Amino acid sequence: MALLSADERTKYQGDGYVVPAWRLPQTKVDAMREALDRLIADNPGVRPEKLVSAHIEGKNAEGVHGSRAFLDLARDPELVELVSCAIGEDVILWGCQVFCKPGGDGLETPFHQDGHYWPIRPLANCTVWVALDASTRENGCLRVVPGSHRDRKLFAHLREDRTDLVLTQRISDPAFREEDAVDIELQPGQMSLHDIYMIHGANVNRSPRRRAGVAIRYMPGTSVFERGLIAPGDASGYRVDFSTRPLWLLRGADRTGRNDFRVGHAG
Repeated sequence: MALLSADERTKYQGDGYVVPAWRLPQTKVDAMREALDRLIADNPGVRPEKLVSAHIEGKNAEGVHGSRAFLDLARDPELVELVSCAIGEDVILWGCQVFCKPGGDGLETPFHQDGHYWPIRPLANCTVWVALDASTRENGCLRVVPGSHRDRKLFAHLREDRTDLVLTQRISDPAFREEDAVDIELQPGQMSLHDIYMIHGANVNRSPRRRAGVAIRYMPGTSVFERGLIAPGDASGYRVDFSTRPLWLLRGADRTGRNDFRVGHAG
């Protein structure tokens, strides 16, 4: 069973991220790479870095034809066990996005904090970033600023409406120094977990090799997904509709009693 060790829990709490020793088995990696190829083929009009809600089967409210394979991955009991080590026994799945950077022109992800984009109150979330390809400095791996989550503070961001970026908000606080960032290099099947306040980003992929990963979003049952808080498209620069985003209670209970687990589910 997947678990964070005592040292891994300490690193997650202190640095805001961790790369656990546990990883997906190779058979699962192979199956997810096949699912990714189908997902890209099913969405020829969508940049592969912007495959939002890839876990919602069929055409979702955000214009992406999703795949059940990504929902199955997000609900994998071992992943849920891993996440519960980071955020507690009450685990709610609310999002899954594929960030696939093609070789040669994979877009930059500006340094940012996820809390500026998401309607979760109070802000709390663990993102599991699962590598399906090798993710290296050369092809634009995830970069994080260790400890930037500690004050539970959202730093100042500026908006850049540019077509060469994955997201539109970039941290502009003078306290941020890009030289403090560290690269998270992963092999297929490895993953990183990071906190909602963690400052992170990724460079352009100018290498000839694709860099694909799946970011799965989990919040604790002590938070509420406030569907009406952010209007579609306002925060990200591409279509995101939180008003119809389905939630799954994967473990424990909704401690707030306010999360709606019916909205967005077929039938």
